[in-house]
Amino acid sequence: MKPARHPDAPAPGELLGAHYGECFGCGGEQAHGLHLEARAGDGVSITAEFTVRPAQGAPGLAHGGVLATALDETLGSLNWLLRTIAVTGRLETDFVRPVPVGTVLCLEAEVTAVAGRKIYSTATGRIGGPDGPVAVRADALFIEVKVDHFIDNGRPEEIRAAMNDPDQARRARAFEVNP
Repeated sequence: MKPARHPDAPAPGELLGAHYGECFGCGGEQAHGLHLEARAGDGVSITAEFTVRPAQGAPGLAHGGVLATALDETLGSLNWLLRTIAVTGRLETDFVRPVPVGTVLCLEAEVTAVAGRKIYSTATGRIGGPDGPVAVRADALFIEVKVDHFIDNGRPEEIRAAMNDPDQARRARAFEVNP
């Protein structure tokens, strides 16, 4: 089924913000995290970027796991446009060219299909800007879950901290009216 943007999704151009301050991908509270910033695009798409720092790679080059994390975070951010809580079921990554440390990696992602609880998406990462050379690509399958997935499987102290965080409580309420 062709994906539809939720009517209450962030507007195109709007910064999505971190879904959790401690998140390695988007959280601002991780000293060595990616600090990836994602913006809503048209339809069910987003753009995101981050700068690869020396602690995120081998001498001079980004670590492949860091690049896969950036792709996963970007693809996962698409779920804000669907107003769906989902987790990664599959992430297939192609490493096209090395990404030097100090480089800004610009990512574009879109949902390509939704079938029941399955959300299919694709992403591309380019070096230096949206017109730069392709460095990484990924296709992903996300599976819609209820918030209980995190409560039942997460560490209790972190779940409590997230539930006591006003920003997290606001975001959780946004999903209570899921269609």
